[in-house]
Amino acid sequence: MERVALIDLGSNTARLVIYDVLDGGYFNVVDDERELVRLGDIDEDGNLKQTRILQAIETLKSFKKICSVYNADKVIAIATAAVRRAKNQKTFLNDVFNATGIRFKVITEEEEPYYVYQGVINSMDIPRGLIMEFGGGSTKIIYYNRRVVLHTHIFDFGGVNLIEQFGKSGKTNEQIADDMVHYVKSRLEEVEWLKELDPDTQFIGVGGSFRNLARICRKVTRYPLDMVHNYKMKVDDFNYVYNMIKGLDLEKKTKIKGLSSTRADIFPAALAATKAMVEHCGFETITSSGSGIREGIIFNYACPQTLEKPISDVVGHSIYSYLKKLNLNEVHAEQVYNLCVQLFKQLRVLHKFPRAYVKVLRIAALMSDVGTCVKFYNNPKHTAYFLLNSNLYGASHRDVVLSAFITAVHDKEEINYTEWATKYSAVLSEEDVQAVKKLAMILRLALAFDKSRASVVPEITCEVLGDSVIMKTELSGDAMLELKDAVSLSLDFKRVFKKNLEIL
Repeated sequence: MERVALIDLGSNTARLVIYDVLDGGYFNVVDDERELVRLGDIDEDGNLKQTRILQAIETLKSFKKICSVYNADKVIAIATAAVRRAKNQKTFLNDVFNATGIRFKVITEEEEPYYVYQGVINSMDIPRGLIMEFGGGSTKIIYYNRRVVLHTHIFDFGGVNLIEQFGKSGKTNEQIADDMVHYVKSRLEEVEWLKELDPDTQFIGVGGSFRNLARICRKVTRYPLDMVHNYKMKVDDFNYVYNMIKGLDLEKKTKIKGLSSTRADIFPAALAATKAMVEHCGFETITSSGSGIREGIIFNYACPQTLEKPISDVVGHSIYSYLKKLNLNEVHAEQVYNLCVQLFKQLRVLHKFPRAYVKVLRIAALMSDVGTCVKFYNNPKHTAYFLLNSNLYGASHRDVVLSAFITAVHDKEEINYTEWATKYSAVLSEEDVQAVKKLAMILRLALAFDKSRASVVPEITCEVLGDSVIMKTELSGDAMLELKDAVSLSLDFKRVFKKNLEIL
């Protein structure tokens, strides 16, 4: 294991993320710190202001101490638009190195959208997307299809300089917001390929402003999950937030739940840019990504093969990151999933579910032991909580809730299906809720058939004969525990599938 510190010196904020990088290309976040630096607030000559430089150096000194506390083996430090454009860039970087010993790499205009794309494509299962990363000093858009980048464009405006340009006009806040929308739309018109997007393209928002927008929308709509990554906002909900905020003064904006006080003054610029993009391209939803440039860099570092092509199994990579971090039994997890797939296929004549549910079963099966890291007793309950707060890459919020729901159903405690269905109605359909009982039964049988964790039941064949299901097991060792546990589920199986269960 290697402990890596990644420092991202942006136009608005400085971020420090500490990662544990594990063998096999996996990583986990250990700590995440941020400080407001506003380097994008440059002087008339295009230089970083001295006050901002001093503030940034003090922040970086504190970051260096945190790196020492965590015994970081390596520090990766990057700087983006504000430093890249500054005429006193070289002096600034020398001052930073002399004061902190940290040597920064200035990300080029060509590299920045590439890293943003890497962060998104390796953490989301969206085949065709338009990514918009709204920063303090620049805005990047990346259009990709089938995991291949088709076009990129960088605009020289971001939250800090848009507010600087329009915020001092003496106009009302509403007028300033309208002016910014009009300006961004005019700049979008410059990009010819935006007029030729595929109709199935999804709009993906990256950066702190989009994360804040997602938090606000979740609160406004009373969304049941506390997850920013892969959260889908309806444009109607976005417009409600936009209209609610655009006329507020700074004091009122700082009191909005979900909005960072350090971002409140530039947030209207982000909303204006988002509104311009939504209206220009006719998007109906906005998907928030919790992964961007930093995640792109760490993916490339921890998993070098992503330099050539993205991770093909995003959700699997994310699951195994947890399994390895928690030192769980991967062989047992894989066996349970293997048995789940066999049972799903063999019992399809009874449940008639589409193959899409296999992904949910996979998450539930591979993660079924996660709760034991909290406490062995009530493992299903702890696993469900873990999943609901996992921010699992490559999984939709529906997938996460369904897998948690499935793991929560067990034989010692009756689950209130109505309560779950009501609480998570924003992401679950009626069909999903009805499917949970049968999928949970499949998981419970799979767990029973690997009770000893010795993989002694490699194959199961099911025959549906009249009122009965005959399960024939192929054994590779003593399966007394497995067969006993599986037989004990016969009554529950009959309640769920309306068939008698015989195990041979």
